[in-house]
Amino acid sequence: MEFTYKGLTASYSRHIVTEEEVNRNMERLRQQNPRIAVVTDRPTENGDEVVLDYAGFCGDEQFPGGTAEKQTLVLGSGMFIPGFEEQLLDKVPGEEVTVKVTFPEQYHSADLAGKEARFECKIHEIRVKTEYQLDDTFAREVGKCESFAEMQQKMQESLQQYTDQRGEMDLQDTLLRKAAETLEIQISEKMLEEAAQEQLQNLKAQLAQQGLNIEMYCQFMNTTEEKLLEEAKPAAENAIRCRAAIDEVVQLEGLEATQEEIGNALAVIARHNNVTVEDLKAQYDAAFEQAVVNSVLTGKVMKLIRDHAVITE
Repeated sequence: MEFTYKGLTASYSRHIVTEEEVNRNMERLRQQNPRIAVVTDRPTENGDEVVLDYAGFCGDEQFPGGTAEKQTLVLGSGMFIPGFEEQLLDKVPGEEVTVKVTFPEQYHSADLAGKEARFECKIHEIRVKTEYQLDDTFAREVGKCESFAEMQQKMQESLQQYTDQRGEMDLQDTLLRKAAETLEIQISEKMLEEAAQEQLQNLKAQLAQQGLNIEMYCQFMNTTEEKLLEEAKPAAENAIRCRAAIDEVVQLEGLEATQEEIGNALAVIARHNNVTVEDLKAQYDAAFEQAVVNSVLTGKVMKLIRDHAVITE
């Protein structure tokens, strides 16, 4: 079979974002963003969020870790040691309050466990959280828009852009897979095992980001690590074939990754990870550089295959 990566055919169905999808996302955004209002006409009550400074003392000595400025605390939440929050009730902004407490016997700091202490507090602000209505106020304060209609329009455009990008990525992936199927390649059992292991390591990394591990996952899914490894082999084989197809196109077309393209790729990686490019360069070794180069070349290959494909929409 001749390796074919130009003139491939595929169909593409563009999903148009519906009004229902827009409304569902607006409602989700509303629930995630409670309205915070400052209270000025009454003292503190249970459920209020207060902004305060405090400094903790045992006797006349201030103890480490017991001081904060502009700290937020919801009264009645039980976030602070027993007795602390209750003594901040019925207070007003600007008021200074001495809170007297006894640390629990089982407190995590042995130096403070069971000891009496006082906190010199100053209340700066009282806040309450309420729910927004889906109206112009919500649009201005959360959506940074002049009106709710404008916010809906921007939401629709954003969702459509995201949907189109995902659709295009899926299309390019389909075309790459089709090209890879025409490439004759011998995949040894060792290559397959290594690729499957890589798939499993990726899964473990994803679980770790969620505070989970592979043992917990296997228990929940009623499986074993050995079964997961075996089940990963089809995807691993596809990954090997696609990587080989990309390498073949790079060679046939004489593609290269320029320094500018590598720099742009690093900027994207930095932005997605909320770090600076300089932070990335501190970890920049040969393996990292090769991964970035491969990413750039993969993008070029997929674009080339897409540009030469016959797409039915």
